[in-house]
Amino acid sequence: MKKSRLATPPPDHPWLKMRVMLGNGAYMGPGRADLLQGIAETGSIAAAGRRMDMSYRRAWLLVEALQQEFGGAMVTTVIGGKRGGGAQLTPLGQSVLQQYRHIVAQCELAVAPELKTMDALRQTTP
Repeated sequence: MKKSRLATPPPDHPWLKMRVMLGNGAYMGPGRADLLQGIAETGSIAAAGRRMDMSYRRAWLLVEALQQEFGGAMVTTVIGGKRGGGAQLTPLGQSVLQQYRHIVAQCELAVAPELKTMDALRQTTP
């Protein structure tokens, strides 16, 4: 059974799926945001990836891409050992995630009436 992404709302109402393009190929989107949020909540890149049905390698490659695109560490890691490894967001990672979530929330608020109207126009089956 596939797990849903963290920021995906219930399918019974309209919502925005946004990618913020920053130039030179850098961007922040819902998948990257969910991965960062998962790392913050689980303390693990692997666990965050599993929540999204993503391999550790894919999750790590996304973290590396973010770090390269933003020019700084987004996640710090501790190598495993007696107490196991771990990961946490850096202040940059926390700020990028917070700003992305704020941008999406502001846009959803700004277009809420239009989303409601568009939703009322779609044909639903009983």
